[in-house]
Amino acid sequence: MSWLKTHWQSVIGVLRQLAVAVIFMGLVTVLLLWLAGRFSPKVPAQASAPAARPAPGAALAAVRIVRVPLLESAVGTIRAVHETTIAARILARVVQIDLKAGQRINRNDILIQLDDTDLKARVRQAESAVVSAQAQYDQAVIDEHRLSQLVLTHAVSQANYDKSATALKSADADLARAKQALVEVQAVLEYATIRSPMDGIVVDKKVNVGDTATPGLPLVTIYDPQHMQLIANVRESLARRLAVGQEIGVRLEVMDKNCTGQVSEIVPDSRSDSRTFQVKVTGPCPPGLYTGMFGRIFVPLQDQDVLVIPRSAVRHVGQLELVEVVQDGVLHRRAVRTGQIIGQDCEVLSGLQAGENVLAGSGAATQPSAQGSTAEAP
Repeated sequence: MSWLKTHWQSVIGVLRQLAVAVIFMGLVTVLLLWLAGRFSPKVPAQASAPAARPAPGAALAAVRIVRVPLLESAVGTIRAVHETTIAARILARVVQIDLKAGQRINRNDILIQLDDTDLKARVRQAESAVVSAQAQYDQAVIDEHRLSQLVLTHAVSQANYDKSATALKSADADLARAKQALVEVQAVLEYATIRSPMDGIVVDKKVNVGDTATPGLPLVTIYDPQHMQLIANVRESLARRLAVGQEIGVRLEVMDKNCTGQVSEIVPDSRSDSRTFQVKVTGPCPPGLYTGMFGRIFVPLQDQDVLVIPRSAVRHVGQLELVEVVQDGVLHRRAVRTGQIIGQDCEVLSGLQAGENVLAGSGAATQPSAQGSTAEAP
């Protein structure tokens, strides 16, 4: 019996502890509700503000449905249509370069000057060779002319005249070879002066004074800012909806600008890793557009019905988008979520229904006072 008594005593102790815990939690809950004001009204009924009304003459706009094409975007990068990387054609040391990134240059401007001391010496050697070949040719002409007169009188043999004619042809060939060699070394000398092939802007330079330029090594990259394009990777199903010459919408995010571009190229080669086609879109270039910027193209799919309201009706408060809805002459502030911009309107994704009226522009809201006068609502 002693073990039974001990068991009941332990059970009673546990129940007593549970009861104390429940009573304590109940007191804490009641205290928290009291501190939160749940047992008293927060705002007295007599202190509630009168309903706000639109000011006389305030502009109202109806929430309406418009039919617009359904668009799907594809991201891309701004690139120049004409961009070139200039490389050296000879092995020489850089002796002059006065370029920096972003510098505007004109066609045929000197970009880089390479050391041409040895090339100028070769030009002088080739010029001397031309003078020597010209002298030998002139002498061969004289000899051939003299022997041609003597062979008629049989003063010299035909064999001697044939030798002089052959010498004349050989001298003529030597002169032509010397002149071509001079043209060649003069052309190589021109390689030492690197000029711009077009009007453009310098993207970057790869060498400095004292560096050795190697044939094929990139020296300067330039592009034409007047002809830019947006290159986007479009998935296969969307690329089939595009055609060369088609006009589509373009969005330049960094400039917050929407414009229209024209599909100039669709590369007929699908990338196996992403199953996309490369689409190039060109159009009028807005000022301040640089290669490498981010952009989007919008591929039209089909028409859809969307709710729109004037952009001026939406007020931004932090991350919230608010509108003033007019119902029975009373303004009700409502949070909405907007979508794409359509001219002077914006798409409403949620918060409004077709046929409702909203306060457009900066129309002032008024509310009646206790004396019947009007005062501007906040």
